[in-house]
Amino acid sequence: MQEKCKVLVVDDDASARKLYIKLLSEVSGLVIEEAQNGKEALTLMKTSMPDIIVADLFMQEMDGLEFCQRIKGNPDSDFFSIYLIMISSSKSRKDKIKCIKEGADDFMSKPVDRDELLIRVKVGQRISSYLKKKALDTRQMFEEFDVLILQDGGCAPGYNPVTAFITYHLEDIGRAVYATREGFKSLVLGNDTDFVRLVYDPAIFKKLDHIPGVYNAAPLSEWRGAYLRSERYGGFIKKEIQKKAAETIRKKNVKAIIAIGGNGTFQGMQALCDFIPTYIQLFFVPVTIDSDIAGTECIGQNTGIEMGAEKIRCYMADARTHKRVYIIEMMGACSGFHALHSCLGARAHLAVLPNMVIDHKKVVEALNKKTECVIVVAEGYKREERMVKGIKDNAAVYFYKELLATGIEIERKVVCEPFARDIRGAAPNNQDITLAQRMAYNVAEYLRAGTSRLMPAVISGREYAIPFNEIRTENMVEKGLLVLSDRLTSGNNTMLNGRL
Repeated sequence: MQEKCKVLVVDDDASARKLYIKLLSEVSGLVIEEAQNGKEALTLMKTSMPDIIVADLFMQEMDGLEFCQRIKGNPDSDFFSIYLIMISSSKSRKDKIKCIKEGADDFMSKPVDRDELLIRVKVGQRISSYLKKKALDTRQMFEEFDVLILQDGGCAPGYNPVTAFITYHLEDIGRAVYATREGFKSLVLGNDTDFVRLVYDPAIFKKLDHIPGVYNAAPLSEWRGAYLRSERYGGFIKKEIQKKAAETIRKKNVKAIIAIGGNGTFQGMQALCDFIPTYIQLFFVPVTIDSDIAGTECIGQNTGIEMGAEKIRCYMADARTHKRVYIIEMMGACSGFHALHSCLGARAHLAVLPNMVIDHKKVVEALNKKTECVIVVAEGYKREERMVKGIKDNAAVYFYKELLATGIEIERKVVCEPFARDIRGAAPNNQDITLAQRMAYNVAEYLRAGTSRLMPAVISGREYAIPFNEIRTENMVEKGLLVLSDRLTSGNNTMLNGRL
């Protein structure tokens, strides 16, 4: 049975109210109420929400314009979706424009024509009915989550494609996929608007695209960046904040969570494990340029190296042309994976990694024998030392100042360049797209098998799974590569005697 449509007539003229109520009584399916002015109407609306309001523009106590502003002024208000018909004795075009500008849905001039009023109310009925259905569908859509995708941390090539591929494979086995708009922060806030429903199949999307928050996941397979914002949420280190996220998970009756990101995202997932039931399936997919998850290739690392090496080649060419030294800061917070492999790919002269102990004197002496040089410094180089000293310099500048501190004059012009974040927004290359497809398929299979707390891994072409309790988030680089990363000091490895 169709729900009746509520109409509220607001006018300080009793005879006008009586006329409108009499005319509207001819329309079936209406429940009609009345109020003498805007203030009385607002009080009544707190207990009896109308679908349509017919209000006079010129009233005592609160005129129609102020009444309109109170109803339509806040898009988040429950009143905002009410269909408002304003009636005025004024035939001024300015009054009509003013009312429509303030949010009125329709405007009529007196004397009111019976047929015109009834037609306009019926239009409001249809719109109100549509909005009610839309609101109901939205509430039902976001009452419970089947599988929830969560992205957090710094952006990397491949976030969007792996999200699309996971949606595709899960949909194929009959699962409904949702996602947080802003990673862990969305779980803490917990409002329906903090989440989206992802749909890959075009037929399913066509049925659901009228619902706010339903997104087509298929185009994500070719998009750069992270459509579902992935900025790291610093507040999530607090236990009370983690408990709020866990409460949202229970409230939404989430069946499974798939987190996508790097070491910070995984640590957030580990923290959540302490507060949510074990029957909720949990998975992690590594997407990080710096490959800071051990035991597997990470989506984004291949593109990152390719783009990083190309940037270094450009510096190498300019260094040759102008006979200068470039010291470039590149990504690499813990192990310096990205800085090292970008350096190797472009044949830069030296890679300076986070845990290296450098003989700066030998570096300066070697520089003075070169006509040009490019040194790559990982962003994590002496990070703790810089923080303790309160030094704001980036890693490249800090390393350069260490060279100056030797007291030996550097004979070439030195240019320091900070880390460039454009690599994060690079289009994922074929290797990373393929890796994203493999990991997405495998995580869907793990979920279907009823397993939990696993990360899909690929190493040297071999696929396997790593349990959460065996995942290490400080991936170390291969020591054997350090010889190749130093072309500056003629293979003298006494300079590179740090732990790696």
